[in-house]
Parts: sequence; C-alpha cells; structure tokens
Amino acid sequence: MSRKPDHKGHTDTTSLENFLRPIVEQFGCDLEAADIAPAGRRRLLRVLVDSDGGISLDDVAEVTRAISKALDADDIMGEGAYTLEVSSPGVDRPLTLPRHWRRNLDRLVKVELAAGETLTGRIKSASDEAAELDVDGTRQSVAYADVAKAKVQIEFNRAAGNDTETFDGVETPADGTVEEN
Repeated sequence: MSRKPDHKGHTDTTSLENFLRPIVEQFGCDLEAADIAPAGRRRLLRVLVDSDGGISLDDVAEVTRAISKALDADDIMGEGAYTLEVSSPGVDRPLTLPRHWRRNLDRLVKVELAAGETLTGRIKSASDEAAELDVDGTRQSVAYADVAKAKVQIEFNRAAGNDTETFDGVETPADGTVEEN
C-alpha cells in the first residue's frame, strides 16, 4: 500500500499512523490516534500521544518538532496546506486498550458490559486481559473482551492529602483532589 496521498491530497489514516508511530516512539510515547480533517482551505492533522508516566507540555513540544520535521522531509501529506496539532487524549477518551486501563489505576471508571450490566468502580490493577475493580468494597474482575464501553469518571469531591479509603478492610491512602486524565 502506498503511503502517498491520492490526487485530491488525501492521505489514508493507516499509512499516516504507520509513518508517525516510529517518530512518536522515539520519545517513549504511544501514538493513540492520527486524524486529518478539513479546516477551511487547509487540513488539520491531529495527533494524540500518551505514555505510561503521563505526557508533559515539554514532551508534546519535542514530539511536535520531530513530527513536523519528518512531515517536511516527506510527501505523505501531499502539497496542500495543513496545520499540525499534537496533544494528549483527554478524560473523555474511552478505555479501549490494556495500557489505557493501566494508566488510570486508582481512578473511578464506569464500565458498560456487552451483556448489558453497568459497573462503576475504582481500577485496582490491570493486566493484558482484564482489570480488577473495587465496586462498592468488593473486587470484581472485568475481562476487556466483555467490555462494550468504559470511561474514567471525573471526581471533584475526592479526598485530598493523607485521607484514607477502605478496601477489603484495609485502609489505603487517597491520591489527589481531582480525578481527570
């Protein structure tokens, strides 16, 4: 498959992601998505990146410079004008991959299972196949294959500082005041 744009200046998303992935990975980040959308006479290239330790503004700036340089040296975007936007996914990103669950440990999530049941619980652990949630003080395993939809819930009233939570009769420290991704 050619990664060159077609006669209208459109680049297919798969080719673009394959082009961008190694650039992003140089910085220890994962390419979450790349999308091209019309923006007037130009096109908007949106690139979402993330990493296990989170991503800072400095990280985004470094990745942006590297992507821009690579795009300037290649014809994958064609000759039409475009704007490059690099950012990290927001809290509204659905949890679709094991790494998304792992990056949100101790966060409250709402999970809609394929069978129709809805769970709300705190992610306690995440493997490649399933996550363990604290649902009202009880651990419940949720296989990713059984999940129809899962999202982090924003918590504005979570205890701060050295407050503690109880899980299975054991007190554990709370972590932060606002839960968002």
